Amino acid sequence: MHLPDPVLNPPFNVTRASHTVLTVRDLAASKAFYTDLVGLVVSDEDANTLWLRGREENCHHSLVLVKGEVPDCPRIGFRVLTDDDILKAKDHFDSIGVAAKLVDVAYQGKTLQVTDAIGMPVEFTSSMPLRDRMFMAYDRYHGAAAQRLDHWQIQAQDVWKAFRFWQPLGFRTSEYTYSENSSEQVNLWGVWMQRKGNPHDLVFTNGLGPRLHHFAYLLRDAHDLVHACDVAGSLGLGRRLERGPGRHGISGAMFCYFRDPDGHRIELFNTHYQHIDLEPPVAWSLSDPRRADQWGLPAQAKWFNEATSFAGTDPVQPLLSIEPPTLERFLENA
Repeated sequence: MHLPDPVLNPPFNVTRASHTVLTVRDLAASKAFYTDLVGLVVSDEDANTLWLRGREENCHHSLVLVKGEVPDCPRIGFRVLTDDDILKAKDHFDSIGVAAKLVDVAYQGKTLQVTDAIGMPVEFTSSMPLRDRMFMAYDRYHGAAAQRLDHWQIQAQDVWKAFRFWQPLGFRTSEYTYSENSSEQVNLWGVWMQRKGNPHDLVFTNGLGPRLHHFAYLLRDAHDLVHACDVAGSLGLGRRLERGPGRHGISGAMFCYFRDPDGHRIELFNTHYQHIDLEPPVAWSLSDPRRADQWGLPAQAKWFNEATSFAGTDPVQPLLSIEPPTLERFLENA
């Protein structure tokens, strides 16, 4: 299967995954989860909103928690390099008929909000107030001591449509999954796309969508991964560990997945690789189980089926359909 060549001179310069905005029902419970277990740092807070960042981040926030009745994801956010890139982005989306509006957002510079081709709400921002990096303040580490936001995985009802929206913006594919049907037609099941030089900032996988499957924070090493599980157990949150520890085939990362008090899924991971030079993406057949797990048992059905809805968006059934390789199916056949 051949994917289109990367766009090396995109219309504006997206640099990386920047921030996630989540609606939560109990702000105090969510604060405890993300500071005591995940180990994020509070940058600011008021009665209805909490702004957090990772230990190595000097941007004001990479996670925004907003109090509300329905737990969902209002938007995900990317950084661009300069204010001028925001204006270039506005011109680009206007030129292709995608509604884009400049908005004022607390603790962010110029910000542009759009909805992508599969209905996912997105914003781009050029700057944030700076806060001290805390990665050397080891005496103040908590829980997993998450270092920085790395990527999102999005369930997409049409992976090709999502790919065709983001690929022209300079997002390069590091890895992808495919299958061939009886007519030898090739189906695209997932794409791992990046802007910052590692395997992924943005991942689309086939499923009921658009929905936020998870957002991921980088840890320093495998010890911190296991320590996070131990801390969860000590805090009485051991049941919130949904999957792992394990190692992915795609990206090669060690991982564990937790569900927060509202069911939002966060991945804590480490050990991925550089993807800076021009090189062809790695192709994985859907029939190869090593793409998901290099060792260990497969994930439970809920890991495949449950995800966070985007605010104001009704998920639709995917174009492609297959029974995922769940733990439940594995045990039935054991």
